[in-house]
Order: sequence, then C-alpha cells, then structure tokens
Amino acid sequence: MSTGLDLSQFFETFFDEADELLADMERLLLGLDLQNPDIDDLNAIFRAAHSIKGGAGTFGCFGMLADTTHLLENLLDLIRRGEMPLRKDMIDLFLETKDVLTEQVAAYRNSQEPSQDAYERICAQLRALALEQQGVVPTSTAAAEPAPVASSPEPALSTAQPIQPDVAAAAPGVAASDLPMHVRVVNLTDKDVQALSNEMALMGEMLHQESSADSLSIWLKTTTPSSDIEAVCCFIVNADQVSISRQALPAKAVAPAAAPVVQASAPVAIPAPPPVPAQVPAQASGGAVAAAAKPDSKAPAGASSSSTIRVGVEKVDQIINLVGELVITQAMLVQTATTLDPVLHDRLLNGIEQLDRNARDLQEAVMSIRMMPMDYVFSRFPRVVREAAAKMGKQIKLTTQGQATELDKSLIERIIDPLTHLVRNSIDHGIESPEKRLEAGKSPEGNMLLSAQHHGGQIVIEVSDDGAGLNRERILKKAMAQGMAVTESTPDDDLWQLIFAPGFSTAEKVTDISGRGVGMDVVRRNIQGMGGHIQLSSRAGRGTTTRIVLPLTLAILDGMSVRVGEETFILPLSHVTESMQPAMDQIHAISETEHVLQVRGEYLPIVALHNVFSVDGAETEITKSIAVVLQAQDVRFALLVDHLIGQHQVVVKNLESNYRKIPGVSAATILGDGSVALIVDVFALMRFTRDKTTI
Repeated sequence: MSTGLDLSQFFETFFDEADELLADMERLLLGLDLQNPDIDDLNAIFRAAHSIKGGAGTFGCFGMLADTTHLLENLLDLIRRGEMPLRKDMIDLFLETKDVLTEQVAAYRNSQEPSQDAYERICAQLRALALEQQGVVPTSTAAAEPAPVASSPEPALSTAQPIQPDVAAAAPGVAASDLPMHVRVVNLTDKDVQALSNEMALMGEMLHQESSADSLSIWLKTTTPSSDIEAVCCFIVNADQVSISRQALPAKAVAPAAAPVVQASAPVAIPAPPPVPAQVPAQASGGAVAAAAKPDSKAPAGASSSSTIRVGVEKVDQIINLVGELVITQAMLVQTATTLDPVLHDRLLNGIEQLDRNARDLQEAVMSIRMMPMDYVFSRFPRVVREAAAKMGKQIKLTTQGQATELDKSLIERIIDPLTHLVRNSIDHGIESPEKRLEAGKSPEGNMLLSAQHHGGQIVIEVSDDGAGLNRERILKKAMAQGMAVTESTPDDDLWQLIFAPGFSTAEKVTDISGRGVGMDVVRRNIQGMGGHIQLSSRAGRGTTTRIVLPLTLAILDGMSVRVGEETFILPLSHVTESMQPAMDQIHAISETEHVLQVRGEYLPIVALHNVFSVDGAETEITKSIAVVLQAQDVRFALLVDHLIGQHQVVVKNLESNYRKIPGVSAATILGDGSVALIVDVFALMRFTRDKTTI
C-alpha cells in the first residue's frame, strides 16, 4: 500500500537539523566529566542520536545513517542509565562516530552513497564496545545486538517506524501490558504542545491525541519504556506535569483507528500528512522532520506556529542584491532632487527624504538576516584543542567569550581556516608542556581564550594563550639570517610582524600541528582579503594574543568619496583617521620622487592616488592637494587626492566576478549619478608604501 507521498520535500530540513544535532552532540561530548557526567547532557546526547535515527528511519532511504545511530543510541542509553561506566576511549569513539555520521549526512544530501568502509568500520567498533559490556548488560537491552546492515530497505528501528494501531487494545479482557501508553501533560503552553507532539511522534505510533486549553493527552503504540517517555517529556516540561499509564483508547477513537494493516514484507506505507506550513519548527531534537511525515489530524490549534523559518541562502542573497539596487536608485533620486526648487516641490522632497529613511532601515534589517553568531565558528574548537593537545601531550583549557557576537555569513565561513591555524599554532608553539609550565611556576594546565566583540562598525576576534610568548632572540636571529632589515634595537611590535613574512618560521621541527614555515603569511593575506587586519602582541613568559579586526559585512561599506582628476574613488571610512591640506613646511623630500608628510612629529609616506592609477588631469602640486591619512594595521601613510566629496554608505559590487581583478582595487560601487566608482584597497596601498614599486 502506498500513498504516493514524496518525502523528498522534507529531506533538506532533515539534513539541516541533523547537522545541528551532530554539532550539539560533539559539544556535549567534549564537555562531559568522566568521573561525574551530567545526566542532562547525557540525555541530550542520547536524544540527538535518537532523533536522527527516527528521522532517517521515517524516510526509509538513509539506511547507513539509521543503522549507525541505532548502535550509538543503544550504547548511549546504557551510559545514561548508569549500566556502562563512561571512559575516555568511549568519548573518542563517539566523537569518531559523530564524524562518520556527518559524512553520511553530507553524502545523502548530495544524493550519494556514504562510504561503505567507514560505515562497516565504525559499526564494528560500536558493536565491539557493546559486546565488551555484554556480561553486565541486562538481557532485555538491545545494545549487544548488532543492527542489520543497510541492504534491507527498512532499518531496524525499535521506536521510530510507524506501527499499525491495534484496535483490540481497547477491547474488554485485553492484558494491561497490551494497552497503549497514555501520556498526559498538564499546564502547557501552545509551544509546549507542539514540541511534545513532535517528540511523542518519535517514540512510537500516535494512535490518538486530545488537547484542551492547557493539557495534552496522547495514546501511543510503543515498546519504549515509560521512563524513557517521561525523560523525553522532561526536556520540555517539569516531571510533576507528566503522568504516564497503560490505558485503552477512548471509545470515540477506536473506529477511526481501524485501517488496513501493513504487511510485514511490504514497504512501510506512510499516510499523507496535512499541508505543511511555511514555517518549519526548528526543534533542537529534529522532531519536526519526523512529525511532518506522520499523520496528525488531531493537532491542537496553534501547533503550527513557530518562531523560526528556514530560508535558502540564495534567497537571502537575492533580497540583499535587490535592496542594494533599491539603495542605488534612491541615491540617484536624492542627487536628482538637489536640482529641484524646495518650495515648488516640497511634497516630493519630503517623500524622497522619507524614502531615504525607509531604505536605510530596510537595508539594515535585510543585512541582519545574513548575520550569524560566532558560536558557529567557536563551537568547533573544543574538538580541535582536545585532539591537538592530546597529540602534543599538553593540558589545555579552552574558554570562549562573545559567542553571540554576530558576523556576516560570508565572512564567518572564511574566518574558520585562519582561526584554526592560529589556534593550532598557539597549541604547538605557545603553550608549554606540563613539565615546563611547572618549572616556570605555572599551573600544568594551559589556558586559551577565544573571544569576539563588536567595536564600532567592526568585529574584533582574539586568540590568546598564557604560554611562553614569542621568543625575541630566536625571531631576531632568524630574521638576520634571512637578510631582513632588523637590528638589536628593533621594537618588539615591529619584530612580531615578521611572523607574517612568507616562509618565516622559528619552529625547530616540523609537526603535523604547525611549524611548516607557511601559513601565517596566508593567514594575514586571507584576513586582508576580507577587508580586515591582524595584530600580534606578546610578553615573554606571559603569553601571546592575536587580534583580528574585520568589518561586520562585505555587502555595505561606510566610505569617503574623493575625486582625482575626473575620477571618483571610495576610501573605506574605517581606515581614514584624518584629512588636511599639507603646508610646505610639513613636506620633506627623501629622494627626487619620494616625500614624507610631517604630522605632529610623525613622518608619513606620501602616496599620490593619481600616480597609482595613472589618472590624467589630476593635481600634481602637493600643497594644493588634500592629504587623507590612512591606517592599515600599524602602518600610517598620507594619500593625496584632489577633492573630498563626502561620506556615505555604498553598496559593494564584486569587480572581479563582473569584470576582472584590478591591482589596488578591492571592489566597486554605483554612485547616485549612475557612474561607477572604484573602492580602493588600502592594504595594497600600504604595500606600495613599503615596496616603493608599482602596484
């Protein structure tokens, strides 16, 4: 029997929720205390595995995923019940299982078959662990029984696959053990009703459901113990709100429950669900997916309400592009309106002013949709630190701060690799071994801090450790050996910047953690490619701090418009410190073609923008130009332009994808008059001041 329902429409939601659950599982596993594991965390880990298994079993086409989570779930069940003592090697195995599950989800998402070898290997290890405990595991526990392989179209699921309602359960004379499980929960909110309904759908077949103003009653056909059902309920409500008993179906529910029985040898038939609302509840357990594929005609009113909605990134990008075009159009209207008589066109100008405010509000609201919390990045580092520290024989405690700080999605994905390199570098070269730390009077356990915070229109991310700090003598010796312009009196801050030079490394030996002589220069280049900069500070014996400063988004830029000849350029406002018209006594020649500008005792290299881009008709006399003082990292220099036009937000357009890469230019924008202005790459100009060569 088949209803012809296409369940593939729910696949993407299931994959997204599975990824979230696996990430939560890893985080909780890494936080477990072996001697005294938190029961709530153990239950949450079990629940994550159970939910993934339930969703995979419901669809019936993700066999390897269902089988692997089935074995993992059984072992987790033993641990949370106290029937299997938790050990470090178990956590290692569970983390490895999580990696395999992640690969399986990714493969199914791409319509591919997961690795058979990885599946068989991890299942064999899980079964071996179950068999190891066979002598102490009760015979009723299924953990010691290996799950069937994926050759069967229906994975062996004890609770998640639909079971045909047994009408006889309500008949007189039926044994109590054959009666359905009756779950009653009181003092509920609408949100709790929906969440409980989703969870109960994973525990077995929902035969009947009744709800009132503040209570919910569900009759389940299930083999799940009542203690498990109560534990699941207690994730949502308090224990005193739940009562569970064996109870016959109400008389009014018996007749509708009768339906054709699905033959054991036939594929499981899944009745068509009610229309799925546009808002898919993003329950942490993934229950929304399984519930969507199950019938629930008795769902309480308001159960479809949700506070979240899943939207594809491409749709968000499309909206952002459209809002960008709206902002450009609005700027054109503003510029055109400057020629109108304010008395004759008072209403029109007021409308344009209101449009300006609305466009800015809309722009900020749409941009906030792309913002993601830094926890998306930070959550992966407990695992990185744990494994890298174990390889190095070190003890390291990782602390994170500012996980809720938000950053644009496009940046948050690109910052992962640079941060990973910095963290590994700190583990390898920064934090000492326990023995050396004890000799230095420190705790044998090193400390590492990952933090993020907003600062103006930027985000500041720091990686700090309390290790030995940078070795000045070793860096100086290496720099001199490579012919770099350093002396014994070179300030520390200048010396630390050599760490970012290509091929520069003071590592005594190459390890698989870091120290290959490449990487830090790539880190800086990647950060600069995101419109940011990186700073390094260190104190001998006290530790090292690496600071990354990034713009909050690459889609919108606060810029200063300047004119050179007949061309308009945009300078990122975050790099502009001041502007002035140079006086003759401030200008000092250091060669026939090179000059510096003296500003309050500081000598700044002068870069003429018209020379950089070969602009005709530009002002060549320094004293008749405007000097805009720019800062990139710790370097300050004066940029000569003809005129300052003003400050405003601009919509950033990728020049490389629309035209080609232009040295010295990071992007482009469209001005109010419809012309294109180039956004200057300040870091390229900084390198120009250092190299004194054409960009």
